[in-house]
Amino acid sequence: MGSRGIAEMPTETLPSASGNAAMRLPPYSEEAEKGVLGSILQDAAVVDLAIENQLVSASFYVPAHRIVFEELVDMATTGRPIDVLTVASRLKEIGKIDQIGGEHFLYRLIDSTPTTAHAGYYIDIVRQKRMLRSIIECARNAESACYSSDEDAFALLGRVEQSFFSIADRQHGEVASWPDVVKRVMTQIETVGDNSSSGIKTGFPDIDHYLGGLRPGNMAVLAARPSMGKTSLAMNIAENVARGHTGGEEAAPVGIFSLEMSQEDLVMRMLCTYARVSMHQIRDGRLGGRSDRHRSLVQAADVLRKAPVFLDDTAGLDVMELRSRARRMRKRHNIRLLIVDYLQLLSCREFTRQGRQIETAVISGNLKAMAKELGVPVLVLSQLSRAPEARGEGVPRLSDLRDSGSIEQDADIVLLLRRPCKYPEDQEHDDRRLAIIDIAKNRNGPTFNEIRLNFEEEFTRFDSRAEERGVDGFAAGEEDDVF
Repeated sequence: MGSRGIAEMPTETLPSASGNAAMRLPPYSEEAEKGVLGSILQDAAVVDLAIENQLVSASFYVPAHRIVFEELVDMATTGRPIDVLTVASRLKEIGKIDQIGGEHFLYRLIDSTPTTAHAGYYIDIVRQKRMLRSIIECARNAESACYSSDEDAFALLGRVEQSFFSIADRQHGEVASWPDVVKRVMTQIETVGDNSSSGIKTGFPDIDHYLGGLRPGNMAVLAARPSMGKTSLAMNIAENVARGHTGGEEAAPVGIFSLEMSQEDLVMRMLCTYARVSMHQIRDGRLGGRSDRHRSLVQAADVLRKAPVFLDDTAGLDVMELRSRARRMRKRHNIRLLIVDYLQLLSCREFTRQGRQIETAVISGNLKAMAKELGVPVLVLSQLSRAPEARGEGVPRLSDLRDSGSIEQDADIVLLLRRPCKYPEDQEHDDRRLAIIDIAKNRNGPTFNEIRLNFEEEFTRFDSRAEERGVDGFAAGEEDDVF
């Protein structure tokens, strides 16, 4: 391998599993690590491929390689250009250039990588070596616990199993086959606007009237306190778009990143929404095999399995991983709308130590950048703080967006959802179906308070308040020309 600086030399050693005194270097490939870094320095797009394959700084065994990769990801996350000169300048700025052995180390990385064509191969080697080291670490911890722990053996076994499963879980997040998910959920059930606008219509005439649809490149934020129905509303919009039920438009592919709910739970909701069947009846086993409700679910499944919906339910995603997956989703499936549920469950590993507000600001900025890059509207769900309850009114404000004011700044549209029935002091508390959306921010149009919808909580379904609408779908006396 030739002579190396101190920072280039691996420092970690692990004892053999049998407890022999001999020390052995853990699995790693210095050549593959150099290949990844050299490829990124020559083609910055390779960093997306690395992130998509769950590479982090700890994936690299050589300390100098960890330092360089960490800075490459940081520069990509913040939108800085990447090449030898910019990386060297940044490492000098933060006082780490000497830790890697000087600027010439970066040039040696490029010299050791004659082509970027094999970047995927290098990444796979680094990833697998990291997995092997993780397996060794889990085995060593399990061995130590067996000797020193007073824990119940079965409880210890469960904990050890979980530690090994957690290694595999990070490797298998993938976009699911929609028909397969619909089929699985049906198996579970049986066993227990304005057409001239350039935006994607939501299928809710009032919302589309004021927003002109969700425009490509825009980030729209749908925010609410827990249990207000924000996921239900987002899934209703997804169904409308994917089925073409948005006022004369054709069906459009929809991508969904669900960081909280599983594929099966989301599909269950959508089936019940479409069929108008209560999920409680299904879960309580009160759905007869030949009942009208069951037939409605079968019909709903036939319709929904044909819908162009692409769902990724990988939990704990880093925002850069999400961007890479979304880019691939856009390329493979030509998605026209992307939904992220929800922002506060995303992370940005490179900024975690700087505090949640800064981390959230970086996440928000990346989601906005993703919308512009992919050229599709991105609907981001977000939590609100407890401020509405603290004020004693239940009416949310822009300032209630949780964790960071940058969400408000980055968003093109902010919709605040509330339900008066959740607040006893509200004058409309007795109206159990009423849901209100305030357009708190609309960069390309008017803001508007109190778009009123009906929410059938039993079916997790939102509908326009038809009894309050005129024949054209809008409230009597409303002007059509609002732009």
